[in-house]
Amino acid sequence: MHLGLFFMPHAAPERTPKQVADFVLETIRVADELGYHEAWIGEHFACGWEPVPSPDLLIAQALMQTKNIILAPGAHVLPYHHPVELAHRIAYLDHLAQGRYMVGIGAGSVPMDADLMGAVVYGEDGSETMMNAEMTKEALDIMIKVWTEDKAFDYNGKFWKFRRRDYDDFEKGPFLKPFQKPYPPLAMTGMSVPSRTLSLAGKLGFRPMSFCMGSGYLAQHWIDYEAEATKAGHNVSRTNWGVSPPFFVAETDEEAVRLASTGEIGRFWDEYMIPGILRRGLSGFVKADPSHTDDMINTEYLARNVWLVGSPETVARKAITLYEETGGFGSLLGMCFDFIDDMDAWLLNLDLMKNKVMPLVEAHVAASHKGAALKVA
Repeated sequence: MHLGLFFMPHAAPERTPKQVADFVLETIRVADELGYHEAWIGEHFACGWEPVPSPDLLIAQALMQTKNIILAPGAHVLPYHHPVELAHRIAYLDHLAQGRYMVGIGAGSVPMDADLMGAVVYGEDGSETMMNAEMTKEALDIMIKVWTEDKAFDYNGKFWKFRRRDYDDFEKGPFLKPFQKPYPPLAMTGMSVPSRTLSLAGKLGFRPMSFCMGSGYLAQHWIDYEAEATKAGHNVSRTNWGVSPPFFVAETDEEAVRLASTGEIGRFWDEYMIPGILRRGLSGFVKADPSHTDDMINTEYLARNVWLVGSPETVARKAITLYEETGGFGSLLGMCFDFIDDMDAWLLNLDLMKNKVMPLVEAHVAASHKGAALKVA
């Protein structure tokens, strides 16, 4: 099983862009030294809790400071870019990364981002229609054509129109194709059930990734993805599925719960994430037991009952349970949160996860494949 990181990236709204960038880059440097497989960095434009509009700029810096870890935007929100320009940026960064690069793509779900980028149609009756899903499909079609077509073509879409000329010997272009052929591995992330995003990922043969706020809905994610992938004729493997829960490891359960439910992470969830989840009617996703009431949900509840938080032994048990409940996955991608004020605890968490938790999880997975799962004390 691969171990990786997913940066929303959460940061306190008062942090400066430089503080956030330094935290992300230091985390990735240490993760690379520890042997983490991959790291994903989110993209948002109007959300002060997730303040990185250009994950590729951080990736370009991280590539120069690391040796092995694979890096990816998670995700470029396609409606908010001109797809021809983004296709060229991705191709260029793919050459710089020399294979240490994947690309997450998404439609976007933050209404303020959609407003800011003009992806909302306002009706005379006061209605608002986000065009993100339709724009994403068209943008993706354009990007793949730019990466794979060698001949001239005209594109006359609903949202974008342009002309791709034949090769010009004087200009020596169009000149840029991706380093990885036919293009870098593409991934799409989902959370809701059913997930239109993961169904589309299956149809297109892209890598599926699931945000894991709780485990109850994840098995359905794979079912939806696999059904569409099989229908489209793609071979699928659970080893390609990434699952991204919050995790935090400390020497003891109580220390881990305290660190994972107070400070900036507690503020982020109690002030922003949990109210948003409740407002969207998604509280069932984050309950350890369906009988639990919404007023029970706070950051400490999640740290104790839902997330992968605790001592190495506790987190290993929780991770194994998650693996079994979902039917299995190939990558565990820990959500990263603002620990700028407590870097020692944050970096110790990364070390314990890699060197104490994962050996127990991997031993269980290996044994279960042989038909004799191990127990974790």
